[in-house]
Amino acid sequence: KSKSQYDNFGTTEEQFSGFQAGAGGFDFSDLFNDIFEGFGSRGRRRGPRRGSDLRYDIEIDLEEAASGAEKKVSFEKYETCSHCKGLGGTKVEQCPSCHGTGYVQSTRRTVFGIFSTTTSCHKCNGQGAVVKERCKFCGGEGKIIKEKNLKVKIPAGIESGTSIRISNEGEAGERNAPPGDLYVLVRINKHKIFERKGDDIFAAVPISFVQAVFGDEIEVPTLDGKARLKIPSGTQTETLFRLSKKGIRNLRSGEHGDEFIKVRIETPSKLNSKQKKALEEFAKVSEVAPQKDFFSKLREAFEK
Repeated sequence: KSKSQYDNFGTTEEQFSGFQAGAGGFDFSDLFNDIFEGFGSRGRRRGPRRGSDLRYDIEIDLEEAASGAEKKVSFEKYETCSHCKGLGGTKVEQCPSCHGTGYVQSTRRTVFGIFSTTTSCHKCNGQGAVVKERCKFCGGEGKIIKEKNLKVKIPAGIESGTSIRISNEGEAGERNAPPGDLYVLVRINKHKIFERKGDDIFAAVPISFVQAVFGDEIEVPTLDGKARLKIPSGTQTETLFRLSKKGIRNLRSGEHGDEFIKVRIETPSKLNSKQKKALEEFAKVSEVAPQKDFFSKLREAFEK
């Protein structure tokens, strides 16, 4: 029986009975962990890691968002040490444990046969090289903190909350690995006059009672100066006028939005004697006063 067991499984029944998961001298979970670790890392070298990305928040005015701008940004970040060229030291040698491969292989005999596993080299952390003399400027890190000054171009039509990606301006990577990227997050300040909705802008402009009655041509603000707007006679308060192509240029299509002007009739709080007399005469010659007409209709509704 023992010979048959040995011929079929490479071990005798007495030897095989001693292997139980989690007990005695062998754990199947260790075996499977080794197997899958070997499959996942065989032939691969971890190598130096890419640098981290950075974020910089910037605030701009609506006029700058509409026309585009160039802003200066200053920040601190890790850059590759110029003294050791990012290697972390002046004497960098091939790792004696992995011979420059970044990984090591180990062989293990199991009940299923002989398995070879590949793991990252612990001596060099998978980089394949070790530093004999650390750089005194960066302490062996291969990077040092420096202040960075950049000019960032803000494209016309940008919206609040948009990030501008600047390649390779993030943190330096390990041992000359590629640096990360810089993301400039743009916030647009609230405007005193205009409210933006997509590519269109909105503003409220006051006009007098006389201008609303007789009509007029008034000056209204725009993002690039002033414009003339014709107010027709009999204009009501909250009337919306459109100024074509006076909005914000679309970032993708390049087409401009519109500007919308809402007029609001201002009621004079103080009148001189001539103004009062003129308004009284106006009320007398008016066929139906709006307030009297409203209250008469309201009274009729309750009497029904």
